Amino acid sequence: MIDLTGLDTRPAQTWGAMRLVPLVRREPIEDLRLHAKVYGDEAGMVLLPDRTLYTAYVPHAFVASWTGDGTPAAAYGTQLGQPLRHVGVRTRRRMARRVDTNRLRFLPLHLAVEGFLALHFGGPEIAWEEWSRQAIAHGLSPRAEDAYTGAEVRGLDDALKVFEIYPGQCGLLLYAGDTLASAFVVPHPEDYRALHPTLIRDLYGELIYEYALFYPARDFPAAIDESAVSSLADLRAEAERHEREWAGFHDSVMAAGLLRAPARVEEVYRMGPYTLSRFLPSFQRKSENHIGETITGADGRTAYLKTFRLSEAQSRRGHLLSELAAHGWNLAATAATLRISVPLLAARLERSGFGHLLRQDVMDAYRKQLNERTRRTRRGGAASPPA
Repeated sequence: MIDLTGLDTRPAQTWGAMRLVPLVRREPIEDLRLHAKVYGDEAGMVLLPDRTLYTAYVPHAFVASWTGDGTPAAAYGTQLGQPLRHVGVRTRRRMARRVDTNRLRFLPLHLAVEGFLALHFGGPEIAWEEWSRQAIAHGLSPRAEDAYTGAEVRGLDDALKVFEIYPGQCGLLLYAGDTLASAFVVPHPEDYRALHPTLIRDLYGELIYEYALFYPARDFPAAIDESAVSSLADLRAEAERHEREWAGFHDSVMAAGLLRAPARVEEVYRMGPYTLSRFLPSFQRKSENHIGETITGADGRTAYLKTFRLSEAQSRRGHLLSELAAHGWNLAATAATLRISVPLLAARLERSGFGHLLRQDVMDAYRKQLNERTRRTRRGGAASPPA
């Protein structure tokens, strides 16, 4: 479960389709600090430990600094502004790499996205006859997913510019059309003020891009009971009551899909008393599915959080791969669990971009079966023409 203990929800601010919900820490975390290291606008490549290569738009890295004895960590400056231009493709080693004593450089969000791309990346573990030689030898390689930068999400740039940062703010939940797009939490208010502009360079899913175009944020009017107000103290009490009601509604309804326990958590790096991890969802159909990364303390408290909302298509791909892997990549067993025929499962794989994993003759045979079944259904179920 994602533990946001110590973070309080404050009233949201809206701009068009964007709703920004601030999170304020009661007590800032002093022995862990974050700052950004800005890269160029060109694509970056990361060499991974398994000798695979990850390529993406990597505008910046985060550098975590910590102490092991609970004393305040040094806060290194974050310098943003215009990214470097005309820089060759940068190659980096690992998603998370120690750069100094008690300092770790990692690539925010890309750590989580690479974990999603690596999901069952090796492909079939048993050489069933339906799978192609490419699938057996190279798995899902190459595996790709699409995302949008914040600059491409309509209204986000303006929303971030006019957003009023709360005193003590250490996080933000971002909604597009009242659909949760991402969560961002840092240890200290000074870190948040420095890193707030990086949200425009983050990655966002297709669903968020579309919702920002077509679905404005709804109003949640706060009605004050005039009969209960006879002084400024009463007015303050009513305002605080509405704040509590809004926070309770937000945390239990709007953010409930994020706070559910992730299905898979992978520890990436131990940083003294803190642990950097990434997580994947359960890929439930027709529900929220978030991937992300966290830094948690020994008590489980979340010091850092960054998430990415998967689209329906991405969730379906994750669901299909998980079911195939759970059944040893056996098509018949997987189709039986999904309560569909093997040709329909093959069609789903093709629509999800995995049709190339099956042998061409096998795929053609499944298509033929589906076409014949469709013709029989139309012939048998066609209505008689009017007289």
